[in-house]
Amino acid sequence: MQRTAGIYNIGLGITRYGLVGLLLLWGTFKFFAFEATGIQPLVEHSPFLGWLLPLFGLRVTSDIIGVIEIGTGLAIATRRWLPRISAYGSLAATGMFLITLSFLVTTPGALSTNSPFSGFLLKDIMFLGGALVTAAEAFSEERVNELQPLFGKTQNAY
Repeated sequence: MQRTAGIYNIGLGITRYGLVGLLLLWGTFKFFAFEATGIQPLVEHSPFLGWLLPLFGLRVTSDIIGVIEIGTGLAIATRRWLPRISAYGSLAATGMFLITLSFLVTTPGALSTNSPFSGFLLKDIMFLGGALVTAAEAFSEERVNELQPLFGKTQNAY
């Protein structure tokens, strides 16, 4: 039983901080022209994000997305100290990954075998699952923290 718990905790930590690292990395990329140009075909066809381009232009739209990704990653990283904030960060990531996955159906040709986007977008299925798992775990830790004065702390700190 202890071995299983250890494997679970390691996997959960890798999942959580893997999400954090990738969100910080991708969020940072959004401040550079190569990434703004790269996401343009995805954003311009999106019913969720397409309205940003005429309003703010490509670079500011990319910057806004970057700020959201970095903020979400930082929120998830607060798990040890602020599990509720981390849980909300994971829920925000869930929304981001759902929007990203919607590009598969809103971007013309995205599911084509010749598309440069299909593999890039399909990986977000795994990230969506990871965000949901880390949200659930952080919310359960928040509940444990509320009960701690009565029963003592029993959860991990990942």
